[in-house]
Amino acid sequence: MTFTVTYADRHGGGTRLRLAGELDLSSAPELNAVIDRLVDGGERRLLVDLTELVFCDSTGIAAFVRGDNRVAADGGWLRVTGASGRVDRVLQVTGLADVLRYEPDIADPAARAAG
Repeated sequence: MTFTVTYADRHGGGTRLRLAGELDLSSAPELNAVIDRLVDGGERRLLVDLTELVFCDSTGIAAFVRGDNRVAADGGWLRVTGASGRVDRVLQVTGLADVLRYEPDIADPAARAAG
């Protein structure tokens, strides 16, 4: 299965990244590169939509943490939403759901991001 990252500006600011496929050792560098490009371009609010992500291993988890650390260093945030099945389970078991203030299905977590 392939991995894709698409992104677009969100209403109200920030960028929504949509991940699809499997996030693992071979695909995590692609996500890291997209996050780096956005942060280097001045983006500080990233919403990562996991609705179409079917698998995430520890390398994917590390990419989320790395991305959050990058934007947080400049006063921003990275949030995840839309996970289901095994991906949701990984977020819960690792504790990343709490760290990234994960909301399984929320239209715009920006209002909660500062909280």
